[in-house]
Amino acid sequence: MIRAHDLHKRFKTKTGTVHAVAGVSFEAHDGQITGLLGPNGAGKTTTLRMLYTLMKPDAGRIEVDGVDPAHDPVAVRRALGVLPDARGVYKRLTARENIAYFARLHGLSAAAAAQRIQALSQALDMDEILDRRTEGFSQGQRTKTAIARALVHDPRNVILDEPTNGLDVMTTRAMREFLRRLREEGRCVIFSSHIMQEVAALCDRIVIVAKGRVVAAGSADQLREQTGEENLEDAFVKAIGSEEGLHA
Repeated sequence: MIRAHDLHKRFKTKTGTVHAVAGVSFEAHDGQITGLLGPNGAGKTTTLRMLYTLMKPDAGRIEVDGVDPAHDPVAVRRALGVLPDARGVYKRLTARENIAYFARLHGLSAAAAAQRIQALSQALDMDEILDRRTEGFSQGQRTKTAIARALVHDPRNVILDEPTNGLDVMTTRAMREFLRRLREEGRCVIFSSHIMQEVAALCDRIVIVAKGRVVAAGSADQLREQTGEENLEDAFVKAIGSEEGLHA
């Protein structure tokens, strides 16, 4: 389970200070997929980076399975599998070697790493590319490799920043099915997306962020009820519009 409580993050720019995250709070439960939805610049990626310890919040508190990363960041990193917004893989290594390298970083034995790589390869349909060098991989192949690399240590909590960005239709469908499998295994899954259809199809709970704040949260049905709209896209636009009005 992941909890974010009143997170704040500011950045200094040439023109002043940007309050990228201004009091974000939400909970993501085990056995559920929680979607972080919002327009560009809403603060989604900055929030996720704080959750997976790449950034320290200026204020607020995070808990991952009850552990505060401010007190024990190593334990939190062990409990997390992360697909960041940057998908970088080592181009001179094969997909298998990329994943095995991260397995060693997590302290897995060679036998345990081989077992996990085989399981992930089957789950992500990677058998045909597993022993190819990643240089020249398609976006979908790189994303699959990066996800397998992130999950090789079998974490209970998974954070994915726009996992289907740039993927073709068939790979996107396969990725959605993989996310459902993670949920069925009882993991806590958080992912961000711009795609309304994807969020509606996958998420047990949706957190809408605008201008660094949570403006609405709940299931798709609850969000429609809160906004008085019949479909999720209209509910999203109304929630974002309310935030824009407050800060115009």
